[in-house]
Amino acid sequence: MGGAERSARKKKQAARAVAQARTSGGSERTKIIAGVAVVAVLAIAVIGYVVFQSMKPSGPTPGAAIPQAPADHVISAPAVRDGSTVVVGKDTATVTVDVYEDFLCPICGTFEKTYGTSIKQAVEDGKVKVRYNILPMLNRLSKPEGYSTDSANAALCVADDGKFNAFHAALFNTQPEEGEAGYTKDQLIKLGKEVGVTSASFESCVQNNTYKTQLDELMSKTSNDPVLRDAETGRFRGTPSVASGGKLVDLDNKNWLSDLTK
Repeated sequence: MGGAERSARKKKQAARAVAQARTSGGSERTKIIAGVAVVAVLAIAVIGYVVFQSMKPSGPTPGAAIPQAPADHVISAPAVRDGSTVVVGKDTATVTVDVYEDFLCPICGTFEKTYGTSIKQAVEDGKVKVRYNILPMLNRLSKPEGYSTDSANAALCVADDGKFNAFHAALFNTQPEEGEAGYTKDQLIKLGKEVGVTSASFESCVQNNTYKTQLDELMSKTSNDPVLRDAETGRFRGTPSVASGGKLVDLDNKNWLSDLTK
């Protein structure tokens, strides 16, 4: 059969299919129309997904520097590592506040953007001393997994050199997205040096996750602390959480910090 004949036959088959669709009963027409609609919707969904993926941030670029935080979020007060926590503020402060955070936690980022300046002022005025408990809680939510531990460990390593405040503010100012790549250890080291860390042991502290065991113990202790449990579920409330004087602070109260320092 020649090419012209095959073409003519295909045209006749197509014409019959169209005619059948036009003359078929309502049920058949409905099925055909529904099938076409489903295909169209799927096609639009696929195109939308492809466009979304092309526009979506791919996560931190390996080797890139992490932008530093604005100065008004960097606390000018002593920051000292105390085991698996970092204590920021003056020893003479009348109020001690425990803040529980994870560097990957987006709500923690919101917490810092909302209250960071107020906390900075209260600490610098000598009213408040803050114990930062940076938890490795969301390890499974980064690709590859483990950013929560890597960043928390790096923060403790930075604290050994007295540069925690700038490091802490920078990481919350430019957070990776949940489900995406976190900053690499090389990037965390680069940021540490940019905020002034000079210790010869700093790089190995970050690369070897020196404080991982202590952080895991902190996570376990925090998860089982009755003060931090949700009244309804009985489970750890998650991050961010704030406690002071053996009581959980109600963060729904926007004046929580000023209420503590009255």
